[in-house]
Amino acid sequence: MKKRIVLILTLIGIVMLLSGCTEINQDITSESTGIWNEYFVYPLSWLIIKISTLVGEDYGLGIILVTLLIRFAILPLMIKQTKNSKAMQALQPEMQKLREKYSSKDQQTQQKLQQEMMQLFQKHNVNPLAGCFPLLIQMPILIGFYHAIMRTAEVREHTFLWFDLGAPDPFFILPLVAGATTFLQQKIMMAGTENVQPQMQMMLWIMPIMIIIFAVTLPSALSLYWVVGNIFMIVQTLLIKGPDLKKTAETGKAGGSK
Repeated sequence: MKKRIVLILTLIGIVMLLSGCTEINQDITSESTGIWNEYFVYPLSWLIIKISTLVGEDYGLGIILVTLLIRFAILPLMIKQTKNSKAMQALQPEMQKLREKYSSKDQQTQQKLQQEMMQLFQKHNVNPLAGCFPLLIQMPILIGFYHAIMRTAEVREHTFLWFDLGAPDPFFILPLVAGATTFLQQKIMMAGTENVQPQMQMMLWIMPIMIIIFAVTLPSALSLYWVVGNIFMIVQTLLIKGPDLKKTAETGKAGGSK
């Protein structure tokens, strides 16, 4: 769990680094060179422009539609991640027994513990690192989105609802909504999970706060991407975990009535 938190914080740091220093002042065009420009930034810029043109030059709506397209594209991976997390939770009692069995801190015992853990994961076809894969995929998309927004004149120069797409939200509404939906998404993901680790409880608050801080200074179009993506994830999680959440709620009511 600690490794996952370190990975998340490291990737966020990479976003901050790359968002400020990779040809950010140069418009992206079909003539732009380099792997990053040709395979990440320009395709996203082209897609935003194309879809926005189809919906009447509405670039805010175009960004929403592109966000949904991306989310649907990575949906199978996200479903797999959710199911893997559910399987990992079911294995917690057996994992705890192994930790108690190999409680000694000497190297040989810890190696034996790791071997037993790997055998347990293989037996139940569970990958403990699967939860990080969607994040690794989303980070290049997020950074590419930032560059596509900042380096596409059509996006920078358009407005949507009350804000300019290329500038921060002057009323801080989008950043707050982005933070709130991030919190709600994580809360729903944890719902029905027994013995939530302190690190996860900490991330429940840290992530929304960091999202708000970033969103206050970054273009509103990126905040719009976050909000739409979070709402998509909330609906997706409710659909996947719905039966489990309902069962947990009923169990809680039954326990409280006794």
